[in-house]
Amino acid sequence: MASAPLTQDTGHSDTVHDVQLDYYGRKLATASSDRTIRVFDVTGDQLAPLTTLQGHEGPVWQVSWSHPKFGNLLASCSFDNRVMIWKEQQDGSWLQVYTSDSSLHSASVNSVAFAPHELGLRVAAGSSDGSASVLTYNSTEGKWDQQKVEAHSVGCTAVSWSPAAPPGSLVSGKPPAHPIARFATAGCDKTVRIWQLDDSKRQWVQQGEPLKGHTDWVRDVAWAPNLGMPMNTIASAGQDGKVIVWTEQSGTWNKLLLHEFGQAVWKLSWSVTGGILAVSDSKGSVSLWKEAIDGQWQQISQDVAAA
Repeated sequence: MASAPLTQDTGHSDTVHDVQLDYYGRKLATASSDRTIRVFDVTGDQLAPLTTLQGHEGPVWQVSWSHPKFGNLLASCSFDNRVMIWKEQQDGSWLQVYTSDSSLHSASVNSVAFAPHELGLRVAAGSSDGSASVLTYNSTEGKWDQQKVEAHSVGCTAVSWSPAAPPGSLVSGKPPAHPIARFATAGCDKTVRIWQLDDSKRQWVQQGEPLKGHTDWVRDVAWAPNLGMPMNTIASAGQDGKVIVWTEQSGTWNKLLLHEFGQAVWKLSWSVTGGILAVSDSKGSVSLWKEAIDGQWQQISQDVAAA
């Protein structure tokens, strides 16, 4: 039986929108409508506050940790239309090392995510202006290069990176293939779209047709870790109360309705191995789902109301 959820006072003075553990699970970052990000040290089930990051001028929607090979880097996005990147210094203090300007996004930035480390130091973001951006650190010039795609006609609600390992690489018996640079976006146009880096043009291009299955805004999209297995899996969550699981084989995406929840579904999160999907809805309930042998998805936990 699952243990009761633990609650901690974060010290925020307004709603907490996102909570993310770093790669090792030793630090935790929270994003809040009070316009701050708080960073905590994690020891067992206890949190010890380390610092409060201030700089955004609106609610902070989401945070994302980099892979530790780049140091302790944290990306954040906000209603203030900006993406910020913060870096922990050797003395434990944090420095704001990047702030996007008004040319990147003209509306709330709703989602931010660091890319797999195999792709270098790279961040994707999605905005209510309908565009998605990719920031790539240029070590030669010591700056962040910006690229942008017009992702959705109404607004982009979420971004999620594909695993860098090509599908099937674990079982192919061949030398490691070149990593794949792809990410998915979710939008208010009811679609999920896939974007891939065209190496010859150094541009991000849409791959295939939009994935259609929702009848209202797609609130979140989450690309599952695949550990090099011969299949890609994406989950999408909608304002329509549906969670859809998309699987790619031989370049074709197939959809399967995981469940209709009866209320808007806000967030999705995969386990480290990609075998279990956590779903949270607008009523504050969280449930866990696992794919059965017959390909259908089964709930493996009772709904737990978030504290």
